[in-house]
Amino acid sequence: MEIDSRSKLKKARIVVVKVGSSVVCDRDNVSTGRLRALADQIGRLRHRGYVTVTVSSGAVAAGARKLGLRSKPTTLTLKQACAAAGQVSLMTAWEKALATVDLRCAQILLTADDLSDRRRFLNARNTIVSLVEMGVVPVVNENDTVAVDELKVGDNDTLGAMVASLIEADVFINLTDIDGLYDSNPRQNPKAKIIGEVDKVDQGVLELAGDDGGAWGTGGMRTKVRAAGRLSDRGIASLVVNGNARDSLIKVIEGENIGTFFKPAPHRLGARKHWLAFAARPKGRLFIDIGAAEALVERGKSLLPGGIKTIEGLFDVGDAVTVVLDGQADRQLGVGLVNYSAPEIKLIIGQPSSQIADILGYSHSDEVIHRDNLVVFD
Repeated sequence: MEIDSRSKLKKARIVVVKVGSSVVCDRDNVSTGRLRALADQIGRLRHRGYVTVTVSSGAVAAGARKLGLRSKPTTLTLKQACAAAGQVSLMTAWEKALATVDLRCAQILLTADDLSDRRRFLNARNTIVSLVEMGVVPVVNENDTVAVDELKVGDNDTLGAMVASLIEADVFINLTDIDGLYDSNPRQNPKAKIIGEVDKVDQGVLELAGDDGGAWGTGGMRTKVRAAGRLSDRGIASLVVNGNARDSLIKVIEGENIGTFFKPAPHRLGARKHWLAFAARPKGRLFIDIGAAEALVERGKSLLPGGIKTIEGLFDVGDAVTVVLDGQADRQLGVGLVNYSAPEIKLIIGQPSSQIADILGYSHSDEVIHRDNLVVFD
């Protein structure tokens, strides 16, 4: 379902709601009052026929209070300890809040590995879909108790966007403690004005977002805007809204002009390409020439060995790799699944496809990356 304006939000069916620590917690403890207000809105949406999935922050803050800490933990092991202690309190609070509107909830803990592995990705999707079909509200969080830095999603703005992609949501609503994206920092400039709608997230929009997070959260406005931009590029509408305002979820779905609305791109990716673009973890890079780049971007072609200049990384058949324009390492053209391993590609670089069998003694495919397994970035 394409949601290209606020007026069409009423037609959304699948809604992912990310709730930030600044909304879940009052100072450093889970706020039962705020969760009950959110649960009431989720209940009203469910009764109207909307499917809702919640991504909730707050475990680290709640755990820090339990463990007697007065500030945000700075080491990985301490964060994991706080998350382990706080996740119990967080889920108990959500369970009690949703029970007031006759809804049940279930905890889903994910890591980056769960989302980057295609089979585990589909398993997670099937679990969430099954819960929703049984009338249960999934409450998702990152599995901070076991994830190490290199395997972490990093922040719940990104996780929320990944979940929206995972279940092919119609809209992603990011609830925070600020009214939306402003044209300057509202904490420093009292004349700052809220930006009601963003057509496309570019570098200028990211610069407006700054980079400061809250006292307990792991992301600031920049991570929210980046997540919204990535989803918008995939064809999913996003909003950043003040979750502490009365009935903000209901008002968003009814199309009221609150928060910042990030318009989706007109064409939506299929489920497999959603995963490839958003969750797959690239294991290497292919540097290609300008002719190959034009073929991929402008003519929708597959990547042939003749257009590859060099490669980076150690990867196998079926692994995801990033495609980069040679000489411009910061310009990622796309990501795709390779038909040949890194050692094989090194042998066929720059060669016509007709020579693959002669060089390797076999040929899996004429293409190093077939178009069906390639997502080209805008």
